Amino acid sequence: MSQEAIDRVLAHSQAGCRLRETFFQAKATLVADIARAMAVSLARGGKILLCGNGGSAADCQHIAAEFVNRFKLERPPLPALALTTDSSILTAIGNDYGFEQVFLKQVQALGRPGDVLVAISTSGGSPNVLAALRAAKEREIVTVGFTGASGGAMLPLCDYPVLVPEKITALIQEIHIAVGHLLCELVDYYLFEAVSELTPYLNEA
Repeated sequence: MSQEAIDRVLAHSQAGCRLRETFFQAKATLVADIARAMAVSLARGGKILLCGNGGSAADCQHIAAEFVNRFKLERPPLPALALTTDSSILTAIGNDYGFEQVFLKQVQALGRPGDVLVAISTSGGSPNVLAALRAAKEREIVTVGFTGASGGAMLPLCDYPVLVPEKITALIQEIHIAVGHLLCELVDYYLFEAVSELTPYLNEA
């Protein structure tokens, strides 16, 4: 085995560890706030919608599965839906209206006030993700944006922007899925282990 291959493994690992540490030191409160907003939505009968492209689409499906099945805690299924999975819907919308509307029309059809949309775009500029965020804002859906680098056009459309200050897509995505896992864990915490922490937020108008 070449030293070059080993060096690449170690360099990636070290870069990822540094990014992970600095990101969560700066954004721990934000992650907890997002999880609380999700828990409030779910407690009030809302749901979580997720959208993204490519690897981010896979992350949407991964996170939705953790909510619907379980994460660590044994608890009832929670309503979450990846808008990336129905090939008939995606191809019908893409064929009739264009790829930019594949998530927008699903948000229009399925989203209700008080739901949460998690929109993932490492560049912050994916047109179909931006369109979904705009549709969500129009419907009073809470918007969470996972992005990287400068955040692009996503930032002003997000109630909760999760900006990873990095340009390498793979490293951004590694932080995104870590945040996704933490949201699953903390939503369970708020809903099933620390309901008293959630109660004041449920009583808000």
